Amino acid sequence: MNDLQQTILITGATSGFGKETAKIFIKNGWKVIITGRRGNRLEDLTRELGQNCLPLCFDITDRVAVKKEIENIPPDFSNIDVLCNNAGLALGLEGADEANLDDWDQMVDTNIKGLIYATRQVLPKMVQNKSGHIINIGSVAGSYPYPGGNVYGGTKAFVSQFSLNLRADLVSKGINVTSIEPGLAETEFSLVRFKGDNEKANKVYENTNFIKPEDIGETIYWVATRPKNINVNKIEIMAGLQAFNPFNIIKND
Repeated sequence: MNDLQQTILITGATSGFGKETAKIFIKNGWKVIITGRRGNRLEDLTRELGQNCLPLCFDITDRVAVKKEIENIPPDFSNIDVLCNNAGLALGLEGADEANLDDWDQMVDTNIKGLIYATRQVLPKMVQNKSGHIINIGSVAGSYPYPGGNVYGGTKAFVSQFSLNLRADLVSKGINVTSIEPGLAETEFSLVRFKGDNEKANKVYENTNFIKPEDIGETIYWVATRPKNINVNKIEIMAGLQAFNPFNIIKND
């Protein structure tokens, strides 16, 4: 391998944004570390991407596993230039008074705790190198509420604000931070949200124009390859046929 190659670590790379991001970076000559819980998918993607790809199979919500796996990355992949915190999920669309607390816990554990575990583990070496880039995948749900978004939207608001606070901490240390916040995108997002109900998931994307996973992968690559005299703080991307709703005004009888 070429020692001058840059390296990106992508969490949640077994599908959707993460998978397409891995493909785009490999295509452009980077070394790529892909992580996820589904070992078979990681193996399949590694075979597709070739020798410049390193798979790490672990659960991002497991703090001990995150530390162990990142600490034990082989030397030729250990100099991480970009961390893309992509792992995340939404569960359920019930109102707050009916939502499943286990779903809320899982969203907090994945979207918030998993992100901060990976970030905290990778940062010290970036600081030592005085170089690096943290790219966090948020959502427009962190800025614009909708019925049933409750905890999911709250976790993505955290991603947005945490990114800004990271930048405040790291600006003097040569590390860039960006929050990328997509809207309606066709990935496994809705299938996961509706717990495998294909009919419900498909209706989300029916008769509309949505963001494709490769659109976000290309955006991540663009952000990661900007000249270091700038920092892209935040990018908000909506689907072509997605915009803003009027306020919900309840009329009394």
